[in-house]
Amino acid sequence: MEGSSNGMEYSDRNEKASSTTCCSPRLKIFICALAFCYFSKSMTASYTKSTITQIEKRFEITSSTVGFIDGSFEMGNMLVITLVSYVGAKFHRPKIIGAGVLLMGIGTLLMASPHFLMGRYKYGTAATHTNDAGNFTVISTCSSDSQETLQQPYSECQIIEAESSLLWVVVLLGNAMRGIGEASIVPLGMSFIDDYARPENSAFYIGCLNTLRGIGPIFGFILGSLCANLYVDFDLVNQESVTITPQDSRWVGAWWLGFVVSGLLTLLAAFPFWFLPRALPENSQTSELDHPSEQHKTTPSLTEIIKDFAPTFKRLLTNKIYILYLAYSIVAFNDFAIVATYTPKYLEQQFGQSASKANFLIGVTCIPAVALGIFLSGLMMKRFKWGLLASARVNLFTGVTMLLLAVPFFALSCENLDVAGVTVPYQGSTEVQGVISDVLPSCNADCGCPDLQWDPVCGENGVTYISPCHAGCNSTQGAGWNKTFHDCRCIQSWGLSVGNSSAVLGQCSRDPNCNQMIYVFLGVQSLVLFVYSLGAVPFLTFSMRIVDPEMKALSVGVLLLSIRVLGGIPAPIYFGGLIDTTCLKWGQRKSCGRGACRIYDNETFRFLFQGMTIGLRVLACSVLWIATIEIKRKSAEQ
Repeated sequence: MEGSSNGMEYSDRNEKASSTTCCSPRLKIFICALAFCYFSKSMTASYTKSTITQIEKRFEITSSTVGFIDGSFEMGNMLVITLVSYVGAKFHRPKIIGAGVLLMGIGTLLMASPHFLMGRYKYGTAATHTNDAGNFTVISTCSSDSQETLQQPYSECQIIEAESSLLWVVVLLGNAMRGIGEASIVPLGMSFIDDYARPENSAFYIGCLNTLRGIGPIFGFILGSLCANLYVDFDLVNQESVTITPQDSRWVGAWWLGFVVSGLLTLLAAFPFWFLPRALPENSQTSELDHPSEQHKTTPSLTEIIKDFAPTFKRLLTNKIYILYLAYSIVAFNDFAIVATYTPKYLEQQFGQSASKANFLIGVTCIPAVALGIFLSGLMMKRFKWGLLASARVNLFTGVTMLLLAVPFFALSCENLDVAGVTVPYQGSTEVQGVISDVLPSCNADCGCPDLQWDPVCGENGVTYISPCHAGCNSTQGAGWNKTFHDCRCIQSWGLSVGNSSAVLGQCSRDPNCNQMIYVFLGVQSLVLFVYSLGAVPFLTFSMRIVDPEMKALSVGVLLLSIRVLGGIPAPIYFGGLIDTTCLKWGQRKSCGRGACRIYDNETFRFLFQGMTIGLRVLACSVLWIATIEIKRKSAEQ
């Protein structure tokens, strides 16, 4: 086809180009500024992923809703990506990039603003504390003298496990602003480098940029780990009054703090672009034959731009190889969006890790593997000067290898936590077809325990109970974290004596082997991501080498628009909805609606997560295989 054929001729001509000049100082400045921009935006993006569970619990929303918040970045991006890619390439590209980065910084700071508008986070607990009782709602035990006080506070629609707020919409809007600002960075930045760098150096520079984009998430996840370990209202309350730990499913870390840090850093990254010229000198990096100077170009009129857009867009969409490449990218990005958004949640639920530890482990294992893979990908692209066919084969090889390496994930997990009345029946109760049939057995039937309460305690029998009331505990001793519950009738029903029927605050610990299993999982995951990243630079340069030179920015823009509309937006939402189906115990909003999930069915969650991602990878490899055959056929015709 015309677009494909011309694109290949252009690629061959670029490979023969040469220059005796080294990289110009202004190009170096542009690359350094863009590198810092890549770092800050990727750090913010990864920090956003690391706070998904914190935002979900703080605003008492479902996984599908928090997936909608996550997808708002792609929604904002898709509104302007095609326009910016096509029109922006005809104007002052560095300044347009600078304006976009500035907007990203403002949007990031906006995401943190709900914290300063909301009241304190409140959670239900039996561990009263005299110093700051406003942090939580007091929950009593199963004692006869407390029944009257229990009835009123825990009538339906008055249970307060956390304060719900519609201010999550502000977080969504801020994330959408980030997406709008990001639209100019990749297509205009990549095309600018490709215009003024030698072809073999262009791939290397893009590889270095994407390596920094891979390093940014290391700092993003580590920042997420540090913030998740701080109580959400650490700036407002006495830390000693907080009676839950980061391991508790009700814990909410300082999710807002990282947005303040990354927002300020992004604002700083915007300034260098405003001092760069529209175009570099004619003797920069490539020959005048391949890239005529832009210094003396006149700004095209809006009429000329609109008139030229339709035929240019038609040529792009009639390029069969580009369409196959587009289809592959969409499927692959669905997989990426699911893994990037929900891996922290997966580690928390499957291996019983706190959000802080899960984010830290991802930051120091998986992300360095991605950065190393991208860097080596750029070096290999420069060293071997891969063409279209070689690039497609490399992507196909890495995709198939990643698919095979991911199969063991089905076996790497921990069993469900034993929670009486949820995952295991009470002693003396029955389980019919996997459903616990007696949530309120005789041992706590007269306690008046609210069904939607969640204040877990660990009994001496090693079983977790929804609350001291659900454990049938009649007396307490101590205060705060030193509080213990005694004479728990549901624990006694397991055959324990009265002296051994006590419980302590918090969920019971998981099997010690579970802590070892997570390191095996992360080791395999790091290898999978490393192999996948080896195809990153061929993948990114692919879209610019299969089209005519004047369509490079547009091809990247259409690619980014497509993967966002059909991948980045729907994937977190539909998979979040699937995760919600695995919930075993829901929280309750103050307004009576369903809140955040407290505990999931591990086995169902695991098979959904791994099954969906592997299925998408099989489909992506199939499409890429067809594209490789088509490229080989076209090459044979040349």
